[in-house]
Amino acid sequence: MLENISTYYFLYYLLVVALSILITLLSIPSILHVARTRHLYDDVGHFRKQHDHGIPRLGGVAIFVSFTITLLLFSVIDKTIPISYLLTASIVLFIMGLKDDLSGVNSSTKFLIQFIVATILVILGDIRFTSMYGIFGVYDISYITSAILSILFIILIINAFNLIDGIDGLAGTTCIIVNGTFSALFIYMKHYELAVVSLTIVGAVFGFLRYNLTPAKIFMGDAGSLLIGLISAIMAVRFIELNKSNTITTPEIISAPALTCAILMGPIFDTLRVFTLRVLNGKSPFIADRNHIHHRVLRLGYTHLQATLILSGIKILLISTVLLFAGLGNFDLMVLIFSISLLFNWAVTFLLRSKERENVSLRNLFI
Repeated sequence: MLENISTYYFLYYLLVVALSILITLLSIPSILHVARTRHLYDDVGHFRKQHDHGIPRLGGVAIFVSFTITLLLFSVIDKTIPISYLLTASIVLFIMGLKDDLSGVNSSTKFLIQFIVATILVILGDIRFTSMYGIFGVYDISYITSAILSILFIILIINAFNLIDGIDGLAGTTCIIVNGTFSALFIYMKHYELAVVSLTIVGAVFGFLRYNLTPAKIFMGDAGSLLIGLISAIMAVRFIELNKSNTITTPEIISAPALTCAILMGPIFDTLRVFTLRVLNGKSPFIADRNHIHHRVLRLGYTHLQATLILSGIKILLISTVLLFAGLGNFDLMVLIFSISLLFNWAVTFLLRSKERENVSLRNLFI
């Protein structure tokens, strides 16, 4: 009996992934045709662009269509994840992202829409943190504190994924690693409805990578990167909340906050790092530059694909480290995760200085 159930769910998940991949693969050629006939190309002349020819930024349309159709067809109705609010938030964010890809949206409008979307999920959908889970010795928090922290977290992750979408394949690969890990964890925890959401976005983005890996034929644009950031944030909040420890129950996955931190550390660390450096240099944290970690790895002489593989390898290393040392506890693991990220960033800085100075010396570690 159990074997039959396992087979059923395996086929179910396989169908979800296969359909979402197929819809994306079928959608993108039509999108490319429309982009060519309407001349809807990326801004080639912008100083942050890595390509010397126009490439459409409408891949997010295919990802959104695939995600929405597959989720509507195969989602499991369950209180664990309010699909109606998730899709409402996705649609609102997608429309704003698409407008930004086509004609631009100012930063204040972006944050306003993101705030509205996060508020819908937190207040109406009740997708929020309800505890500090023992981090810094704090457990219970008030509803107001819970809502504020959850809204800020969702906005942070949305923007973090938006900011790492700077080279071919990076945002898509990160989405697959993040949501692929969450789907495996949800399956292990027997929360099948959440696994379906994660697998749906994984399939949609996997199909997109067929056209986005070097040489890229299409970018996902803000419509895509904001959407995958939103879904990743929702999955993170639900994963942590479902593994909340108390006097009655024991979590199925110990140190869930630390594991979530490891899963999302790549986008989070890069966002916090560039924002901090911009503020320290007297600039607005929202002014774009070429100081993201992927830009720095490219300056070492690596290709887009090589840089994507290197950064993906670091993400997998962080996740594996937490799974291996889960018994250390959330705070110690978070310190370890952050330390590994700092060391990697330091190593890249050392290699860049050595390359620029054409000299390998210890002083390049510090000056």
